[in-house]
Amino acid sequence: MTILALTMGEPAGIGGDIALRAWSERGVNGAPPFMLIDDAGRLRSLAARLGLDVPVVEVSSPTEAEAAFAVALPVLHQPLAVRVEPGRPDPANVPMVTAAIERAVALALAGEVAGLVTNPIHKHVMYQGGFAFPGHTEFLAALLGRPDLREVMMLACPELRVVPVTIHLGLSEAIRTLTRADIVEIGRIVARALEVDFAISRPRLAVAGLNPHAGEGGAMGREDEDMVAPAVADLRALGIDAVGPLPSDTLFHARARRGYDAALCMYHDQALIPIKTIDFDGGVNVTLGLPMVRTSPDHGTAFDLAGSGQARPDSLVAALTMAATIALNRARHG
Repeated sequence: MTILALTMGEPAGIGGDIALRAWSERGVNGAPPFMLIDDAGRLRSLAARLGLDVPVVEVSSPTEAEAAFAVALPVLHQPLAVRVEPGRPDPANVPMVTAAIERAVALALAGEVAGLVTNPIHKHVMYQGGFAFPGHTEFLAALLGRPDLREVMMLACPELRVVPVTIHLGLSEAIRTLTRADIVEIGRIVARALEVDFAISRPRLAVAGLNPHAGEGGAMGREDEDMVAPAVADLRALGIDAVGPLPSDTLFHARARRGYDAALCMYHDQALIPIKTIDFDGGVNVTLGLPMVRTSPDHGTAFDLAGSGQARPDSLVAALTMAATIALNRARHG
């Protein structure tokens, strides 16, 4: 099975807009076959509002969706609790948003779809609707029955792949919680994913320093000398081609990027600023370390653009394309 499952995300956001445009422009953007798990009536109304000639067809299975994709946008119907207006989220629809994710995960684990792509959710609205997880990845771990699963977030575009070792933490907390063991574990997961998911035979990791100038020999903090450098040595002892700690202010220019396949960064903005600067519209969020393929557009719900026709599908198309490529690479790897 080659078709992908795409979840609705926050229905008042741009998920529906970009899904409709991704299908409508598939001949140009090369989007691989996907099946949307969403409210079919909502999508028909939204297509009319956007002036898009997108026939929406309800399907009952991925097999039926794969057969329909060439002529219509296949939708596994997930009815919403209340009618949604673009830009105006309603927490009453949160159970339907989570149900769409649950259905996509079940299909992926059963091998009925090649992988899942998740449209953006809005965490504040999700919490109002009773969602009990910090985000998508933690919810996926719970659905898999693996609360101990170490999910790793990679942001990727054609020019750069970055992985933050600490993610959604304040800077002081990120520095306090960063450990040598975390750097090694995440580096090992990333190296394996580059080999299997991205078909890179000998992955090269660049490890960013925590401090300016990677600590400058301890003059700007001891963390790079005492923690990051030993972690890099541990990775090399595992047979992984890792170098660092490297100054982050010289790590992301074009010539430097040619020297590695992924950069391990010590905190959120150290990773996300360069990739969003290089490719704001085409970045993809890839979750490594899961038993199924999962990608997501690297942007939010953009309530201000929802229903306006201004939302670009670039990142979604990139996420769909990357999910299809990873699924194919995994199948070839065995």
